[in-house]
Amino acid sequence: MELVTQIVLYGILMGLIFALIALGLSLIFGVMNIVNFAHGEFMMVGMYIAYILSTTLHLDPLIALPIAAAAGYLLGVMSYHLLVHHILRGPMVAQLFGTFGLMLFLRYLAMFIFTPDVRSVGQGILVGKTISLGWLTFDVSKFVAAGLSLLLFALVYLMINRTKLGRALKATSLDAEAAQYMGIDTKKMNALAWGIGGATVGIAGALLAHFYYVTPTVGMLFTLIAFATVALGGFGSIVGAFLAGLIIGLIMVVSGQYVSELKFTFIYIVYFLVVVFRPRGLFGW
Repeated sequence: MELVTQIVLYGILMGLIFALIALGLSLIFGVMNIVNFAHGEFMMVGMYIAYILSTTLHLDPLIALPIAAAAGYLLGVMSYHLLVHHILRGPMVAQLFGTFGLMLFLRYLAMFIFTPDVRSVGQGILVGKTISLGWLTFDVSKFVAAGLSLLLFALVYLMINRTKLGRALKATSLDAEAAQYMGIDTKKMNALAWGIGGATVGIAGALLAHFYYVTPTVGMLFTLIAFATVALGGFGSIVGAFLAGLIIGLIMVVSGQYVSELKFTFIYIVYFLVVVFRPRGLFGW
């Protein structure tokens, strides 16, 4: 029973982090109906920011959180204005290959700058620390990352559902043309969606760097996990991304406990089954 409780709680912690990674992907799709294949590379930028601050400047990687958020926001807005805004006029295949090309550009730019070597953050207030609650033991960095993920999710949810700006985003996602007639600048809303998506996944990357290796190709793995999460929850659904993240986290941790080599395989099986039998996901329209 103790082992089961430990596994379930660890799965919830990882699920909250997966949900934060998937949040921006779901938001961008919900507003613009376009998939950002470079989403994992945005996360990778946040991880390298934490790594550089820790190893080069000898600062605590927690300081990287606001910097990674700003860098992710800027990267998202620039990606929209310099690339996405132009390819929207083309066919769907152009949109797909456009963000796919952005993914390759960012990945190999990082490989050119940092080399393909695997790196890790070796020092920090949270790095390598554990906390015990009775007979339960947690990695402090995962615990804090999950808590901050929950907080960010709540803030984004409240912004979308309780503010005028959020209502403008929802109106743009429902009908961009009608939103324009009502005086909403849909281009700004699209750029904002990319900015928020980049900021949230940038923070997720800086948190993930506390306990996961950093490499130019790390985004590929987490992009696939984010796709599985968003597909399960429903593309464009914030609540769906949150609940699906928890489910994906539990699947990964439980399967990894018994068949560690195949823990990601089970996630992709779930992704395949959802796409085949329920393409709109649990909460998709």
